[in-house]
Amino acid sequence: MRYLPLIWSGIWRKPGRTILIFLQVSVAFALFGMLQGLKTGVEHLIAEARADLLIVHSRVGLFAASLPLGMLEQIKSLPGVKVIDPVELFGGTYQKPTQQVGIVAVRPDEDWTSAFTFLIAPEYLEAFRKTRTGALARVELARKYGWKVGDRVPLLTNMAQLSGSKDWTFDIVGTFTDSDIGSGSDNILINFAYLDEARLLGKGTVQHFNVAVSDPKLAVTVADEIDRRFANSSSETRTESLRELAQSNMQAIGDLNFLIRAIVGAVLVALLFATATMMMQSIRERTPELAVLKTVGFTDGSVFALVLIEALVVCVAAAALGLALATQVFPFAARIVHGLSMPWVIVALGLAYAVLVALVSAAVPAVLAARLKVATALANR
Repeated sequence: MRYLPLIWSGIWRKPGRTILIFLQVSVAFALFGMLQGLKTGVEHLIAEARADLLIVHSRVGLFAASLPLGMLEQIKSLPGVKVIDPVELFGGTYQKPTQQVGIVAVRPDEDWTSAFTFLIAPEYLEAFRKTRTGALARVELARKYGWKVGDRVPLLTNMAQLSGSKDWTFDIVGTFTDSDIGSGSDNILINFAYLDEARLLGKGTVQHFNVAVSDPKLAVTVADEIDRRFANSSSETRTESLRELAQSNMQAIGDLNFLIRAIVGAVLVALLFATATMMMQSIRERTPELAVLKTVGFTDGSVFALVLIEALVVCVAAAALGLALATQVFPFAARIVHGLSMPWVIVALGLAYAVLVALVSAAVPAVLAARLKVATALANR
């Protein structure tokens, strides 16, 4: 404890340099924390995606080609299939081009919700089933535009009706929430039968089917059987679970783990060189002071320890600040992308990296300070 004033005075000998090092380390570890939190969020998204919900779409691509609606009964007859529902996705705008709404057409048969991640009140389910032009608005969207049950909502879409008009009007019969944390919030559900009857093009086809299996362990078997049944047909399929779809989407972006490791590694190496350079400069400037310390009885080991402790205090304190700032960002970011967080293990790992950076960057300057010869250092004084 008696050396703390000496360590403190050494740290603040050049306040400008100390503040610069402190800020560099803080920014670097804030970036480290946010990138690791992003990785955790993505892993959470994938882990939360349902493995028992299969998406059956054209082998060409999810939105590249449609499938015949007649395939529904063939898929439904397969062992392990619990529920199957046709799904058509298209877009529309409410009042302005910027007010975009995603439209999801489904067939509200008995137990249809088990093939989705929707959470809907029973009275809304019943009203949706009975209303041909009915629509369920996601809670966030209804709140955004002030929609209430009984409202008639006009939407300009990219889907033409039999009359040629692209204006559709739906009756709001309720709201829903979606436990699929990767889905958008500006969506409404409409009746697929109404859409297929009223649209000009694409009658009798569907973009994809949602298939819920009776046992998650059967998901792979059922998926393989669906694709085998339609192999070499004019409508070959590709079946994948919601979790596999999430994983493939992430793989399409790239190897996230590699990107994060590369960025963090580059930042830490750059930080290491910057701090080592500043430490070397500090030791050169303090050569006479270190020589005086040795003159009054400080051993080589004591001088070595003093230099290391100075570096440790600055780096660890700055890293703690950077990680704390990153932690404060995640509650706000998680409102947009659910699952973003920074586990305490990442905080501990960040502090360990800070200790490593301090020890490596200060090792050479500390050795030079410890080996300093008093006579040589004071020769020009």
